[in-house]
Amino acid sequence: MATTELPVINKAPSSSDPTVYQDYESKWSTYPTDTEGWLQRARDVAAVLAVDAAARENANKSPKAEVALLKHSGLLKLIGPKKYGGGEQPWSVGYKAIREVAKGDGSIGMLLGYHLLWSRAANVVGNDEQADRFQKLIIENNYYVGGAVNPRDSDLKITYDDEKITYSGFKNFTTGAAVSDLIVLEGAVDGRPPEEHIFTIVPTAQPGIAFSYNWDNIGLRLTESGAAKIENVSAPWDDAFGWDAKTKKPDPAILGVQFPSLLLPSIQLVFSNFYIGIALGALDFAKKYTTTQTRAWPFGGDNKASATDEFHILSTYGNFHAHLRASEALADRAGSEADRLYSAYAANRAGLTPQERGDWAEWVASVKVVATDTGLRVTAGVFEVTGARATASKVGLDRFWRDIRTHTLHDPVAYKNRELGRYFLLGEVPEPTWYT
Repeated sequence: MATTELPVINKAPSSSDPTVYQDYESKWSTYPTDTEGWLQRARDVAAVLAVDAAARENANKSPKAEVALLKHSGLLKLIGPKKYGGGEQPWSVGYKAIREVAKGDGSIGMLLGYHLLWSRAANVVGNDEQADRFQKLIIENNYYVGGAVNPRDSDLKITYDDEKITYSGFKNFTTGAAVSDLIVLEGAVDGRPPEEHIFTIVPTAQPGIAFSYNWDNIGLRLTESGAAKIENVSAPWDDAFGWDAKTKKPDPAILGVQFPSLLLPSIQLVFSNFYIGIALGALDFAKKYTTTQTRAWPFGGDNKASATDEFHILSTYGNFHAHLRASEALADRAGSEADRLYSAYAANRAGLTPQERGDWAEWVASVKVVATDTGLRVTAGVFEVTGARATASKVGLDRFWRDIRTHTLHDPVAYKNRELGRYFLLGEVPEPTWYT
């Protein structure tokens, strides 16, 4: 089905004011030095965002202030190398940080997750020189990285000459790109086999990149996930991730093995962690509301003086708490496996087997299924234990469900269930795809 291109608006909408968080630049002038310190920094960011999350979401301004807060916190550098000023934490800690930030504001947890993924794209798809050069660029400048890689749209078309590659096309979804410093582009090489794709990173602020600023969906409203038109945007061949700049061909040692396909489960696990974070945020928000605002039901026949003594409320909270604990444990198990694979095969890309890659993909698929089912159930179910007054717009409890409902439609979870069924029942590992 053909994609209808939306009109490109040259003028950006109103943006949140980065100066509102200016004090945190000095407050967080030094970065944490260990894992717990980094996770506490993520909790601190969530606490700042949670104060007015509902009001900011309702205003729906371009999240320049929120990205500035992430920059002040150092979280954009969390998994970057220490030699350039990064935290050098493993992916498992990155996933936990996404979860923590999403508790306070799902949109900003999502923005952090996409940045962590795209900022490491060269490390997965590129050669060692490209990985090091782009890490230096991103970390030393504290850049935020967005992407224009939505696989559901037609690929960007790549033309080339001896010096450069040039991208042109249209993408309906470009999460974080409109507030980014750098943007990941991916496209298909014109006139070459369809499997020949090229990733690169280019500066966002240039005439050939025009954003539609049309993201006005029911949830994740502060993610700037709208459309963009890319027209004659060029990068040197040296920046074509995993390609040989001399031969103008993919380097088989980089792109001819399983390792680059780790990028896909990596981003799927980003998704699940901010789902879980949003659901945890909803449960904590509801807990505070129930313990301070919810009234006991006086017509049940087993009347209690306080809502917190009512059986159905205690039972519901206990059940939600248990399922979210299980979701976190499963996500952490998949995160630990990410650490193992990236550590074991970063210097030995050809050593990663389809079986190992597929086994991890199915751990990630398991998290996606459980996080989706549990997240939707919890964020909808909290209204049953908070009461009718909790549906007021000023309360803002609905934002948690709207956030999870919006992104869980990204790719149908039914296909993850089927994929897991074939894995368990038939012993089949999935072929790498844009969504697996």
